[in-house]
Amino acid sequence: MHVDLNADLGEGAPDDAELLALVTSANIACGWHAGDARLMQATVSAALARGVALGAHPSYPDRENFGRSEMNLAPADVRADLIYQIGALDALVRAAGGRLHHVKPHGALYNQAARDPALADAVATAVRDIDPSLALYGLAGSELLRAAERAGLRPVAEVFADRGYRADGSLVQRSQPGAFIEDTAQAVSRTLQMVREGVVQAVSGEPVALQAQTICLHGDGAHALAFARALHAALTQAGVQLRA
Repeated sequence: MHVDLNADLGEGAPDDAELLALVTSANIACGWHAGDARLMQATVSAALARGVALGAHPSYPDRENFGRSEMNLAPADVRADLIYQIGALDALVRAAGGRLHHVKPHGALYNQAARDPALADAVATAVRDIDPSLALYGLAGSELLRAAERAGLRPVAEVFADRGYRADGSLVQRSQPGAFIEDTAQAVSRTLQMVREGVVQAVSGEPVALQAQTICLHGDGAHALAFARALHAALTQAGVQLRA
């Protein structure tokens, strides 16, 4: 059994270097919700030095709200925005001698694309038009993964170690009770259950079936480094191989 452990990085959080020693793939902010060209370049270099797979983490144009405010943009505009952001990171990766591995949308764009087929298709089309060999990370069971399949991309089902789930498999909104997992032991036990059994308990108590190909840790989370250390140790001890 194997699984990918990813983190959202290049967002200005202080633990990026330590997280890169524990994760197998990195989703690097492309400057629209956080980061800039210099931070992108530095994060790319650090990830390459660690042998971590590189991913683009594009967002809505929303630095003020860290990319977490929903927007109603035309699919064609979203496609252009993503090509712009992914293309910039891809250029930095190639200049450093590496190759981009995947794309994972950020924040509100990620969550809206998880339920909106037209938006999901715009995201997948942008990724395909840049490089059809790129993987597309999306919420397990979401429209984004189905759009990846329609576009001929490799979909990668993502689960969250530090977030609560609703009965329909979506994430609990950040403003609602149960949105965040604060306890390290709980985060570890939930993640092991998702990886080994393909199920997680919703905040309402129901079991939710899902596929766990990659596990996300939010690099800006208060417990990101503690969770990463504990998850890395627990998964390894359970015989689960960590790889991109």
